[in-house]
Amino acid sequence: MAEMNRRFEPPRGLLPAPLAKLIGRLPQWPHSAALSAALNLALLPGMDAETRRRLANRPLAFEVQDAGIDCRVCLTSIGFLPIARRCPPVVAIRASARDFWRLARRIEDPDTLFFARRLVIEGDTELGLSLKNALDAIDWAELPKRLLGAFAPAATPSVAGRLRRPGGQPRRDE
Repeated sequence: MAEMNRRFEPPRGLLPAPLAKLIGRLPQWPHSAALSAALNLALLPGMDAETRRRLANRPLAFEVQDAGIDCRVCLTSIGFLPIARRCPPVVAIRASARDFWRLARRIEDPDTLFFARRLVIEGDTELGLSLKNALDAIDWAELPKRLLGAFAPAATPSVAGRLRRPGGQPRRDE
């Protein structure tokens, strides 16, 4: 799998400046909601109790510098939820889109990026390092199973069989 990850390398300027400028002007709430869902599926199931306790009710920021994206989330009793940008983060993690992409694909080690100052952790750095380590410990091989589990109810034949066209007409495949 590592070989597959290395085959496609994103261009150095992953986001053209006009696109980055446009994305930076968009509302940040959808980005934060998407990040919350991803963290709930990928990070939360494997997170130890101590890290959960330390992150609980503390605003976190994930910033994609070259895209102008500023995601704000908070770990609550029901999982990660998006929060407003006006909430100052306790920890902010910043990197370029390319570096976040390389981290997600396991092409680049977070420590290498951190010491090269391409991955920046600001605020409570001890908490930030705990978060970085938890993110780095995600078992990507388990993620597809979790995704399938999350979407299984919508994909079951019993749900699909109850779908009808507007007006109550049965579908042709019934």
